[in-house]
Amino acid sequence: MYINKTFTFIGAGIIGAYGQSAFAHDATQNPNIVLILLDDVGYSDFGCYGSEIETPNIDRLSENGIRLRNFYNMARCAPTRGSLMTGLYPHQEGQGALGRVPGYPAYQGYPNNENAFIPEVLCSAGYFSIMTGKWHMGFPQGVTPIKRGFDRSLNAPVGGFNFSTDKDEPKKNNENSGKKKLYRNDVRIPFNDPSLPKDWYSSYLWTKCGLDFADEAIEADKPFFWYLAFNGAHFPLQAPAETIAKYRGKYKKGWYAIRNARYKKQLELGLFSEDEKLTPRNPKIKAWDELTPEEQDRQDLIMSIYAATVEEIDRNIGLLMKHLEEKEQFDNTLILLLSDNGGNAEGGLYGKCLGKNPGAVGSNVWLGTAWADVANTPYYLYKHHGHEGGCNTPLIVSYPNGIDKKLNGTIDKVNYGHITDIMATLVELTGAEYPEVRDGHKVQPMEGTSLLPMLEGKKINRTKPIIVEHEGNKMLRYGDWKIVQEYTETEWMLYNIKKDPTEMCNLAKENPKKLKELVSLYNSEAKRIGVEPEIKFKVGE
Repeated sequence: MYINKTFTFIGAGIIGAYGQSAFAHDATQNPNIVLILLDDVGYSDFGCYGSEIETPNIDRLSENGIRLRNFYNMARCAPTRGSLMTGLYPHQEGQGALGRVPGYPAYQGYPNNENAFIPEVLCSAGYFSIMTGKWHMGFPQGVTPIKRGFDRSLNAPVGGFNFSTDKDEPKKNNENSGKKKLYRNDVRIPFNDPSLPKDWYSSYLWTKCGLDFADEAIEADKPFFWYLAFNGAHFPLQAPAETIAKYRGKYKKGWYAIRNARYKKQLELGLFSEDEKLTPRNPKIKAWDELTPEEQDRQDLIMSIYAATVEEIDRNIGLLMKHLEEKEQFDNTLILLLSDNGGNAEGGLYGKCLGKNPGAVGSNVWLGTAWADVANTPYYLYKHHGHEGGCNTPLIVSYPNGIDKKLNGTIDKVNYGHITDIMATLVELTGAEYPEVRDGHKVQPMEGTSLLPMLEGKKINRTKPIIVEHEGNKMLRYGDWKIVQEYTETEWMLYNIKKDPTEMCNLAKENPKKLKELVSLYNSEAKRIGVEPEIKFKVGE
């Protein structure tokens, strides 16, 4: 047993529980790890998942790595982030909802003390840990990057800004008032601080400063863990004018045409087969030709701004890749890229497009339901929900030294992953020791399953179901089967995801025995992790 002033560690990490791993090696050979999280980016928004948006660098990651068809998040930003960092369900670590529900510890709105964050665990394997981007995990309550194990950080506690010229001017009834703040190593700095790039756009800011931090680790000959949390493509959607201009006019084909084109490309890529059908569009959305020319132009602008935010993220991922290649670090770097929830339908059926110059500083643009249908092609529903459109994200894994080259460019349809699996995967990969105790508090055991067998073309050793609960939306997946219950409906739905990945055929009446079995399993798991069924959330809250 190894003890330091903060942690009590046991055993030899997770490797002992899984048997000898092909990835277990001397700590001096441990890979760098870059964990890239996008915000509100939908399932089909990368070229390698069907999009027309230009994402050549993300696509190159997929060509030199593996895409997972099914990787589940917690359907909302902060709950997903808490699960990602702790390897626990959000209810276990205190973020069962986006904000605070008084009287319920599982819904206190920020991480509790009964967990360890990834960098706090990886320190036992000699890692230098970096965080840049959107935090959104209890910064006002004292849960900050430096206090939770990161050696360097540049973060926005909540997000809500994109340009260095933005102003945080408190205004009455402004939900973002007072939230546009920037912290370097937990110390607040101005947007024009001399340590920062001049005239920055947020995606570049997070990338450039993270690379500077990574260079510290490289020079010290230490492996680094970098959590890069882009705030794109969360509202307010903003991007450089020249990038927006590239897309203007491309979306005047309309949302039906773009969605159908994405699905066609997904078929060509092999993500889906022709018997795995595209879900019907939201019936509340007008046909494109029912819009006036002015309305069509407004919708084209909204989607052009959204596409530009995604392209800017891709451009900076390219900068990251190039830098690591120049430093001869790329081949020994594990890169994981995913999104925190499905595409975002908030903002009404047709989104918001407010401000004198939409897409620029001071504007307020939201994607809306019509384009969120496109973002989540071919799935049903959106962020907040337990259907695939709400909680299924792309996962791209690149690791040249660790992935069999025969697997490069492949799509794994056999395995499915969950956000809690990231902790278990990194513990096994690095040989880090997961603690029993942190600062005198008992740490809950990891919930996830290591994904490392997937990198060898094998099936992962998943023995437990995975669940999502958010605002009364519920889902459980166990093997090929999935049940879903939305807060607007009273009946559970049952799907065989292996045969019906787009949830087109509800088998609840056809197979009541399987439904009863899985509902019972959901109820026991939900009780175990702290879900409070009596809490009533307003629709869309």
